[in-house]
Amino acid sequence: MKKLFAVLGLSLFVIGCTEVGSEAWCQDMTEKAKGDWTANEATDYAKHCIF
Repeated sequence: MKKLFAVLGLSLFVIGCTEVGSEAWCQDMTEKAKGDWTANEATDYAKHCIF
């Protein structure tokens, strides 16, 4: 059971660590509800994914 939680935790950590501005990060943000974005995420999205 401990191994399961360790694997899940590591998976979530790796998924959450996409580099801001990368193609994967822009895709993740596109799929995320706009109402859930932080001000910093919106700024970074505009800076890296639109322009």
